Amino acid sequence: MARIDDLLDQALAELPPKPEDGAKQSDKKAYSERVSKLLALAFGEELRRRGMPEARPAPAGAPGDSGAERRIAGGIGAKKVDVTWATEECGLILGISIKTINFRDAKTRNFQKNLTNRRADMLMEAVTLHRRFPYAVLAGFFFLDKEAENDGTDKRRSTLLNAHARLRLFTGRNDPAGRDEQYEKLYLVLLDSSGSGVPLQAWEVGKPTHPVALEAIFTGLTDLVAERNPDFYEATDGTLSRASS
Repeated sequence: MARIDDLLDQALAELPPKPEDGAKQSDKKAYSERVSKLLALAFGEELRRRGMPEARPAPAGAPGDSGAERRIAGGIGAKKVDVTWATEECGLILGISIKTINFRDAKTRNFQKNLTNRRADMLMEAVTLHRRFPYAVLAGFFFLDKEAENDGTDKRRSTLLNAHARLRLFTGRNDPAGRDEQYEKLYLVLLDSSGSGVPLQAWEVGKPTHPVALEAIFTGLTDLVAERNPDFYEATDGTLSRASS
């Protein structure tokens, strides 16, 4: 198993039992916040393993600002970002936004109720960060409960397929002069938080028939960071090092 998969398994094994869909909103909110925090910690650790030592969040007691989020100055105001790598010489180099939908809507029995609001949050984050740091690599990870793949009917697509359609306009920013609201990469991930292991399935947005391994996702992001910062970094086998002078 790839190391990012191990990190996520270990992190999400710390989750408490998932509340029922009909539980109090406060309980569901607390659970979702816990999921996001654990995911962010695992992602931060993966980035540090790949040669990004200042990546945050970090465990409690780590040097520097270790908290669950880092507040980054943006083009239209400061923004809290789930996972970041920033240095004094380059500013924000890599930012990762994490969004989750963990519970069915009580009326529709699907997972689509908050999809549009979550998308709006992600796009505002991309705009404000790219305006100040146009060369920053921004990635978005949208985690959906595993049942979001099976909640479609004969009248509407599943939440997973609908998310591909609604997000694909906002991924693939290949040029630092590109659209601020686009992410360099957007991914959809199905999460099984049942407590008996946490298998994850991931897709790049817009490619619903081609699952991608998380190891490959992080290798691709690392390579893109090196491409955007050739005077400072180079990537070998998915790990960054200082560029040769």
